[in-house]
Amino acid sequence: MSADGQASSRWFDEEAGPVVRPYAMTRGRTTSAAQHRLDLIAVVVTEPDAGDPETDPTLSPEHVDIVELCRTTPQSVAELAAELDLPVGVVRVLIGDLVHAEFVHVNRPVPPAELPDESILRDVINGLRAL
Repeated sequence: MSADGQASSRWFDEEAGPVVRPYAMTRGRTTSAAQHRLDLIAVVVTEPDAGDPETDPTLSPEHVDIVELCRTTPQSVAELAAELDLPVGVVRVLIGDLVHAEFVHVNRPVPPAELPDESILRDVINGLRAL
């Protein structure tokens, strides 16, 4: 209720600024055209020959922010979500859009099943020491 007894239709204060729902940023999508598994530790890197994302009318300001954040230093999906203060699911969709548009690429972590067994590494070290 406002001071004059009228119900207020505003549910946020002036300091909140414009409020955009996460589903609006992804246009209601929960996956992207280039959807692939993006782990939290997958590293996003801006393509070296990527143009200026601000000139692409299909990209949102959040897309542009991701490209710019990764231009100087590769960022993990978790770091981008924290830096942009967005849910991880939204960031994954936005990154998928950028991969499809060839603005960024993703370096995925090596799955644990593909890592060498510790006992093999110990055998290699012992073999090298024996030389």
